[in-house]
Amino acid sequence: MADYSAATNKTVIDRYRDLDTKGKCQVMYIWIDGTGENVRAKTKTMDFVPEKPDDCPVWNFDGSSTGQAEGSNSDMFLKPCRLFADPFRKGDNKLLMCEVYKYDWRAAETNFRKSCAEVMKRAEATRPWFGIEQEYTLLGSDGHPFGWPKGGYPGPQGPYYCGVGANKVYGRDIVEAHYRSCLYAGIKIAGTNAEVMPAQWEYQVGPCEGIEMGDHLWVSRFILHRVCEDFGVIATLDPKPMEGDWNGAGAHCNFSTLAMREDGGINHMRAAIEKLSKRHDEHIRAYDPKNGLDNARRLTGKHETSSIDDFSSGVANRGASIRIPRQCGIDGKGYMEDRRPSSNCDPYRVTEALMRTTVLDDWES
Repeated sequence: MADYSAATNKTVIDRYRDLDTKGKCQVMYIWIDGTGENVRAKTKTMDFVPEKPDDCPVWNFDGSSTGQAEGSNSDMFLKPCRLFADPFRKGDNKLLMCEVYKYDWRAAETNFRKSCAEVMKRAEATRPWFGIEQEYTLLGSDGHPFGWPKGGYPGPQGPYYCGVGANKVYGRDIVEAHYRSCLYAGIKIAGTNAEVMPAQWEYQVGPCEGIEMGDHLWVSRFILHRVCEDFGVIATLDPKPMEGDWNGAGAHCNFSTLAMREDGGINHMRAAIEKLSKRHDEHIRAYDPKNGLDNARRLTGKHETSSIDDFSSGVANRGASIRIPRQCGIDGKGYMEDRRPSSNCDPYRVTEALMRTTVLDDWES
């Protein structure tokens, strides 16, 4: 891939940021496109500052250009769902996460938020908390991992995880910009670290309750891609961006109910794990946009993963499907970690599947 020819001097826009917008507010509508893993966005000018999603009007877009409709009937609806502060335009401007609906108000094929919200409403008495560890890899404009020797490879894995130093981590300024942007936006970002493969990073979002998890993670991904746009690099969520002896990328999902967090919660975790063991295949299909094909490249039983073909669990076992953290095992309560979701998973599908299996017992409904 050739370097992009559309690079601009990013400091030039600074002279325009403080222009008086005459009381107008810019709202960036964000939605998931037909791939189920990419986001799209466009901006609406509003005469007032919205305080809640319902203050924003339903809008539309050309679904034939996003893989979501035919050209002969292309209009799709954007239903406002959650507002965040805009870290790029700042001021009173907003980011708005939306659901996508067809012309007759049926949910689009990649609108998994609708069913997830319904499931979370039914299960809200159990107070489900989620935290997702989002791994991603930085690429140069040529598609090669950022900081890697051109046409070659860095030294083997070992010194890069949580590393410090120019010979161990690449792109920390990008990571810091994303972190601060998420905090400004109101994303529940909990932390970040360099990952095992060089140019690979992770950030954590949560704890979030119910449908909040998917909203916060999707908007954090939008912010990541938008920050990388400013730096002239690419963030890929491919679960196995480099073949060979390199770690893949996941989106491990930490999960608990109120009963799991209280004394004796370990028994509730074990009961949930037993239920999960009987629904392994269904979860694998729900945990990446290609119904398990992406995860098949990552879940090999190597590089800190379980095998995609087998269900397993254990305390402090990073090679298991479900890990109970060591401290939770000691305390006899807390949370468990589902290590199967791929880095490009839809968090609405992941969290809905967990609730259907462990709490509602109604996967077929």
